[in-house]
Amino acid sequence: MIITYQGVEFFKVQFGDITIAFNPISKDSKFKNTRFSADIALVSLNHPDMNGVENLSYNGKDPFVVSGPGEYEIKGVFIKGFSSKSLYDGKERINTIYSVTLENMNICFLGALSDINLSGEVKESLGDVDILFVPIGDNNVLDAARAEKLSVEIEPKIIIPMHYGDVGVAGALKKYLKETGDENVKPIDKLTIKKKDLEGKTGDTVVLSVS
Repeated sequence: MIITYQGVEFFKVQFGDITIAFNPISKDSKFKNTRFSADIALVSLNHPDMNGVENLSYNGKDPFVVSGPGEYEIKGVFIKGFSSKSLYDGKERINTIYSVTLENMNICFLGALSDINLSGEVKESLGDVDILFVPIGDNNVLDAARAEKLSVEIEPKIIIPMHYGDVGVAGALKKYLKETGDENVKPIDKLTIKKKDLEGKTGDTVVLSVS
């Protein structure tokens, strides 16, 4: 699996000949968007910063779009979506947390989550999380302290912070790394990982540079 960061909450996940896009940035967003072909698009929030599925079509090929709670299976990828709360952009909205199982790994993508008080049912349904994508930038999503607290509760093997920089409060990444004791972590261009690489990892932070 290869994971690259496109900014805000936009990630590209490739494995074999399948490409998944999480929260693609729309052409109507003030943030820079990226175009590439995707097989599956997961949208947590109906907002231009995260619903740009139009940028994922190529040569007449459109992605399968998942944009809310439910259970899905697409091309051998198992997806569960759970409803949660977001106050992104100053308005209360429904945010979908996604649990994605592929290559024997369990990914949890929190989206633009604002409330760390997940129900017991949601936490139980997430199961053992291998890779957690967590917003850290405050500005109506989780801040560094709450993001760290929820990450400890979920107990993932790897944590990938998102939603900081231009979209979050100043210094959000620095604050988060201080909260987790990972001040020495340096950004990398991409994360290439297999199930066996997760052995022995407990809450390791991986910071991805924007592609």
